[in-house]
Amino acid sequence: MKLRFFSFLPELVMLVGLCACSGGGDKTIVLHSEADLTGLTVACSKGNYYHQHFQKREDISLFVANTDPDAVQALTQGLADVFVSDELMLTPETMNRLGIKKAMSGEESFDVSFALRKGDAGLMQQLNSFIASAPIDRIIAHWLDDGPDVPFDSVPVSPDAPPLRCITAVNMEPVCYAGEDGEFEGMDPDILRRFAASVGRPLEVTFQDLGSAVIALQSGKADIVSACLFVTEERKKSVDFSDPYYYCRPGYFVMDKSPKTRIGLKERFKINLVNDNRWKLIADGLLGTVIITILSILLGTVLGVGICACKRSKRKWLRLAASVYGSLLSGIPTLVLLLTMFYVVFADSGLDGILIAVFTFALYFGSSSGSIFDSSISSVPAGQMEAGLSLGFTPFKTFTGIVLPQAVKKGLPLYTGECVSLLKNTSIVGYIAVQDLTRASDLIRCRTFDALIPLLVVTVLYFVLAWLLRVILKLLLLKKK
Repeated sequence: MKLRFFSFLPELVMLVGLCACSGGGDKTIVLHSEADLTGLTVACSKGNYYHQHFQKREDISLFVANTDPDAVQALTQGLADVFVSDELMLTPETMNRLGIKKAMSGEESFDVSFALRKGDAGLMQQLNSFIASAPIDRIIAHWLDDGPDVPFDSVPVSPDAPPLRCITAVNMEPVCYAGEDGEFEGMDPDILRRFAASVGRPLEVTFQDLGSAVIALQSGKADIVSACLFVTEERKKSVDFSDPYYYCRPGYFVMDKSPKTRIGLKERFKINLVNDNRWKLIADGLLGTVIITILSILLGTVLGVGICACKRSKRKWLRLAASVYGSLLSGIPTLVLLLTMFYVVFADSGLDGILIAVFTFALYFGSSSGSIFDSSISSVPAGQMEAGLSLGFTPFKTFTGIVLPQAVKKGLPLYTGECVSLLKNTSIVGYIAVQDLTRASDLIRCRTFDALIPLLVVTVLYFVLAWLLRVILKLLLLKKK
């Protein structure tokens, strides 16, 4: 246990150091135009307009992050000199807290629209009609300029009405963010909630990265993608766009080097866990991780017993099937199989993402546990079985009373390791919009732009879960002895 604990120390030290470091230089960078970016490191998120635009320039260094919040953290940690995104992505309160200022706004302006699945003409017509008639300008002014709230009378919907499934690739205030109790708020959810009410449908909003969101849209898992999307000819080849509901300009953000008060650790804990009841996101994520892990272990164990039986069968075709199954599962990355199951195999099934995740992890766990069971039984000398039969025991009683207890003692340590590996592998379920511990930390980090506290809390929780899992299985081993 001590060795396992100390194995975490290098990663923990690196995490603390990375989150605590700050950029060099004493003067605030001044920008007047894109020409002033020469020689600087520019941070942006991958796949967006800015990534495509700046990767053509050879006179700058480009720091490409997975998301805008990651790019903001690159700026605050000194890994980049400038962060570029839509000018509305950082509120004055957020910039003041992080010590960031907007150096300039770009001269270009871009149409911002919602993305819909190609060929969904009915929904497109409804959405365009709503955009044309709704008080969009007043809604946007409320969120961006602290304008008055726009009255909204919620319309009762039929319980049989299908939900309007929206995936947002933005989790930044004021566009779209996870507020209190995990409900999404902001400019885009406000507009879409009113649109859903106008067509008599409840609104469901989930958060995924843009690439996964587009896949979900194309596979029928979503109706609308909201990500403050710029309309480009390249994107039109994959999705259809609604009429524009906003016009946005690029914003160039730099660190404000003027003297400022640093936020203490206690205040950082409050911002990350107490404000807006963000601890509930961690609690929900913990519950999701535990449910997926336990169900996957149980189902995978049953499947593993079947695989083991096939491996030890006298029928050649069963042994061959078990061998092919094991080779196939060992050659496919877990994430690839999870995405395939969610977006291809069960795309039209209507199954919940948690069930699909459990089934996927059980497939992997069944393959590995089946091999462990087979190896453990094979490690018991054949003379044990012969001795039991010579004493008059039936083959079943000989196996369950003599062979199986010895096999369990030899195989349970390996089985425990596979259970812990499964627990850690569940951290990828966020790719299919399932709430787990890792996804909860991402949601918080996207709001607070603080990597240390959310990741530290989640790291501790994963460690505790793994420790408890080992203890429980060790108690089972002692009981067998």
